[in-house]
Amino acid sequence: MFRRIDLLLLGITIVLTLFGLAMIASVSVFESYQLTLRMTEQGLRDAPSNSFYLWRSFSHVLVGMGALTVTTIIPYQCWGHLARLLFLVSILLLIGVFIPGIGAGWGAANSWLRVGPFSLQPSEFLKLTLILYLSVWLQKREQLIGQWKEGFLPFASLLILSTFFIALQPDLGSFFVITAIAAVMFFIAGGNILHLILGGGLAILLGVPIILNQGYIRDRFVAFFSPNDPTIAETIGFQIKQALIAIGSGGLFGVGYGKSIQKFGYLPEVQADTIFAAMAEELGFARIVIVLTMYSILVIRGYKIAREAPDRFGFLLATGITTWIAFQTLINISVNLALFPLTGLTLPFISYGGSSLVSLLSSIGILLNISMHSTEEAHLARHPRRRMWWLLKGA
Repeated sequence: MFRRIDLLLLGITIVLTLFGLAMIASVSVFESYQLTLRMTEQGLRDAPSNSFYLWRSFSHVLVGMGALTVTTIIPYQCWGHLARLLFLVSILLLIGVFIPGIGAGWGAANSWLRVGPFSLQPSEFLKLTLILYLSVWLQKREQLIGQWKEGFLPFASLLILSTFFIALQPDLGSFFVITAIAAVMFFIAGGNILHLILGGGLAILLGVPIILNQGYIRDRFVAFFSPNDPTIAETIGFQIKQALIAIGSGGLFGVGYGKSIQKFGYLPEVQADTIFAAMAEELGFARIVIVLTMYSILVIRGYKIAREAPDRFGFLLATGITTWIAFQTLINISVNLALFPLTGLTLPFISYGGSSLVSLLSSIGILLNISMHSTEEAHLARHPRRRMWWLLKGA
C-alpha cells in the first residue's frame, strides 16, 4: 500500500516545514530576545535568549510530524466515522475561549485556550474537522444537495454555526478561510450556485459586522483602502508599510540569510503573520519564486489526489484540505503585498504557530493516505513502466 504514496507531496511538505524552521531561526531573534527579556525581568527565566521561538517551533515540528505519521497510517475512511464527534468537540473548544480561566487572549482577540504551559487555537482545528464533517454530510446528501430544504438550509446553518464563534473572537482570517472551504466543497458536491452565493452572503452579512465591531479591525480596512495617506501609513498602516519595505529591499537575490533589517522591531509578529515579507527581504524574488513553485505543486498534487480518490468521500475530503492550504497561502501572501487587509493568518508550514502546523500536517497525512488508496488505473498512470508491465501481465 505504501508504494502508492505520493512521495512528491510528502517531500514538498517536509521541505517547506524544515524551511519554515530555518526562517524562524533567522527572523525571530529580536522578538525572541525581547520576549525572554521581559520574562527574565518577571523572574520567569534565568536569562534572555535569541532562540525562544526556534525551540518552540522545533517542538511544534516534532508533534506535527508525529501527527502526520499517524494520519498517514490510519485509513482515511475511519475519519468519516469520527467526523461529527470531532466537529462538535471543535465547536465546544471554540466556545471555551470565552470562558474565564481557560480562554487566553492575544492583543484584542480571544482565540486561544490555555491549560498550564500549553496553548491551543481551536479555530485551526475547526478547519480540518469542518472539512471532515462536510465531506460526510455532502456525500450522504449527494442527490439532495441542490434542493432548498434538504441542501441549502442545512448547509447555511452549518456554515453560520462554524463562522459565528470565529467572528466573535474575532478572527477575520479564519472566518474567510472557513467560508471559502465550505463554499468550494458545497459547489463541487453539486450545490446550486445561487444557493452558494446566498449562503456565503448570509455568513458574511452576519459575521463581518460582528468582526468590524472591533476598532483595530476597522483600522485594518481603513489602512488597506487608504494606503497613500501619510498619516495612516505611520500609524495603523505601519505594519503593511514595513512589509512592503522589506519585500522591496530584497530585490532579486535578497540581502542574505539572517541579514534582515525589518525583523528588528519594524515588522510586528515577524515570525508569524509577516514572515513572508522577511523571507522576501533575506532571500529575494528569485528564491521566493522557488517557494511559491513548491506551494503550487503541492496544491496541484492535492487536487490530483482528489480526482483519483477511490470514493466520493475521499474526493470531497482531499478537495477541502487542498482548498484550505491554497486559500490560506494566497491570503497570507496577499496581505504581505498589501492586496488584502491584515488578517492574522499564518503562512502554511512556515509561520510560527503550533496549532496551525499540527492541523496542517495532520491534513497532509490524510491526503497521503487517500493517495495510497487511489484507484489502480490512477496509480498505473503515475508510473508508466508499471502500467506496461501490468498490461503485459494481463495479456
